[in-house]
Amino acid sequence: MSKAFYWLLPHPMLTLLLALVWTLLQNDVSAGMVVFGLILGIIIPWSTSAWWPDTPKGFRMGKMISYSIMVLWDILVANIEVAWIVLTVSNEKLKPAWIVVPLELRQPEAITVLAGTITLTPGTVSADLSDEGHSLLVHVLHTDDPDAVRDEINIRYQRRLKEIFS
Repeated sequence: MSKAFYWLLPHPMLTLLLALVWTLLQNDVSAGMVVFGLILGIIIPWSTSAWWPDTPKGFRMGKMISYSIMVLWDILVANIEVAWIVLTVSNEKLKPAWIVVPLELRQPEAITVLAGTITLTPGTVSADLSDEGHSLLVHVLHTDDPDAVRDEINIRYQRRLKEIFS
C-alpha cells in the first residue's frame, strides 16, 4: 500500500499545498475548484517526480516546525535591527563584513535551508558556497565582531539543521 501511495503521490505535502494555492488563487471556494486543485496537486508532482532529487533520509518534521518558528522570529527581530541601523548609523560608521562559515552539514537540502535562512534574515546574505561544499560565504550589513556572527550562525542554525536532517 505504501509503495502505491508514494507512486501516486510522490510528494503528498506538495499535493496539498498546490491544491490549497489553486483554491486561494481562484478566489472561489467551491467543490469544483477544490477537486480541480487536488487533480492539479496530483498531476504536477507525479509528472515532474523523475527530475526531483531523492527525499532526505532521517528528516524530522517536528524539529523543522520549531526551527521555522525560530527563523520567523529572527526575521522579525532582524527587520527591527536593520531599520535601526539604517536610521541611526551613518555610512562612514557602517561596518560590513564578509564571513566564511565552515559547514558541518553535508546534505544538499540542509545546506540549501541554511543558505536560505541566512538570506531571508535581513542584514545577512549567503553569497557563495565553496566548490567542495565545506564553507559558505556570508555578507553582513553591520557587525563589530564577525567571529560572533559566524558562531551565532553555527550555534543557532547549523546545529539545529544537523538535528533535523540527521
